[in-house]
Amino acid sequence: MLELIQKRRSIRKYLSKTIETEKVQILLEAALRAPSSRGLNPWEFILVDQGELLEKLALSKEHGSSFLKNAPLGIVICADPARCDVWIEDASIAGAYLQLTAESLGLGSCWIQIRQRQHSQLKTAEEYVREVLSIPDDLRVEAIIAIGYPAEKPPPHSEAKLDRKKIHLNCY
Repeated sequence: MLELIQKRRSIRKYLSKTIETEKVQILLEAALRAPSSRGLNPWEFILVDQGELLEKLALSKEHGSSFLKNAPLGIVICADPARCDVWIEDASIAGAYLQLTAESLGLGSCWIQIRQRQHSQLKTAEEYVREVLSIPDDLRVEAIIAIGYPAEKPPPHSEAKLDRKKIHLNCY
């Protein structure tokens, strides 16, 4: 597991290669197995593999989502706040599971934050994604995970760059 964490990087360039159905199923199983507070599993996942929809979702935010148009798969992570008060954390954990599983399968991924981001001056990214994908009003959109075969291979962050001053023992 540590090796996966060490080599996982955000990938924004993808090969134009379809992800095998078996790998997509493994990704989904990983997301569904993610821990959640009190086992409430408030999340829902929308798989997007249609080019036209990926192009629309690539316009979700003013900055930081355009690369999604070149990914073969986007997984939109939603959750029901009425089901669990810590839906944000639960959805985020599921996203991390997706990203680590993608890395284990030889796939690259990148988190696209949607919640509390803007599509334009008049519309939030969440409102935009909700409209594009016909997401019910009772669900909130946390993020989109872009996934595909990487067309770039950034080196892992070196251990020397880890800021160990961020670690405290027993008290701050």
